[in-house]
Amino acid sequence: MKRKRLTAFLFAILLAPVFTFAQSPLNGSVERIKVHGKSLEGNLEGNPADPDVSVYLPPSYKKESKRRFPVVYLLHGFTDTDAQWYGFVKHWINLPVIVDKVFASGQAQEMIIVTPNALTRSGGSYYSNSITAGNWEDFVSKELVAYIDQHYRTIAKPASRGLAGHSMGGYGTIRIGERHPEIFSSIYLLSPCCLAPGNARSADALAKIEAVKTPDDIAKADFMTKAALAYAAAWSPNPLRPPFYTDAIVENGKVNPAAELKWNANMPLTSIDQYITNLKQMKGIGFDAGDRDQPIAANIKILHQVLDNYKIEHTYEEYQGDHINKIGERIETKMLPFFSKNLVSK
Repeated sequence: MKRKRLTAFLFAILLAPVFTFAQSPLNGSVERIKVHGKSLEGNLEGNPADPDVSVYLPPSYKKESKRRFPVVYLLHGFTDTDAQWYGFVKHWINLPVIVDKVFASGQAQEMIIVTPNALTRSGGSYYSNSITAGNWEDFVSKELVAYIDQHYRTIAKPASRGLAGHSMGGYGTIRIGERHPEIFSSIYLLSPCCLAPGNARSADALAKIEAVKTPDDIAKADFMTKAALAYAAAWSPNPLRPPFYTDAIVENGKVNPAAELKWNANMPLTSIDQYITNLKQMKGIGFDAGDRDQPIAANIKILHQVLDNYKIEHTYEEYQGDHINKIGERIETKMLPFFSKNLVSK
């Protein structure tokens, strides 16, 4: 009897790895590389010209050596990094885990996902062109896309390229997407910030901005103070005003009106009518936000109304949630299926 039990036990051990392998979901892999950008060279903040870039390769990438894949360029938010989103650093989201789940379940076709590290000295590039922070719009839309097409098995055409982002990344998505339909055919905005002017700053908030005197002070500043400094670096650069190389943000206890005009001019709802022809070329446009995420939820409703006025097809949803608590779920159930539907996979 003991010998039979021992034999059965050993037999089970031998079979266990086979069973586990067969039942395990297929997982993709992540590479973290550096991509040099000539468009980022010489920026006055001293941000790297060869930022880190995280690349998610789907499960079939290494198994099917001749297969090519559509690509989604996913832009992270303000003060975030690619490392946080891809699980290299603990964060509120782990993108590869979400994407593995979606592909294993068959909810979406497999695709490559690419995220550059757009963290700058002041907290974020806003994916804009600036002598101070660097020409991030050019880097993402031209140099990064060219590099990925050259080094990975992509389907290198606009119909197979999507652009998405959260918060600052959502802003970057519509900014770059509406300017470059020859590069990206579909865009998805997750809780996009900075679509419209607003958010009047209190006297206390202005005093905090004025208290930042050196680059070292930025690390100690609160989120909204950093955001103002990043706005200035992205949208009101000034090469003659060290150490921040921006127009003055505060003058005589008030927001500098010249700087504010430049900021407002860079907010998509102020200029969207100039890009309608480009937006009409898009295969897919989607965006959403949580109902407690104000003023973002109110602003995407305006975006929805503008696109409706021009009879541009799009998907729009305001769901129950805040700025981050449902983003993983939205990527799983909305964003990835959206790109699966709209991106050409052959």
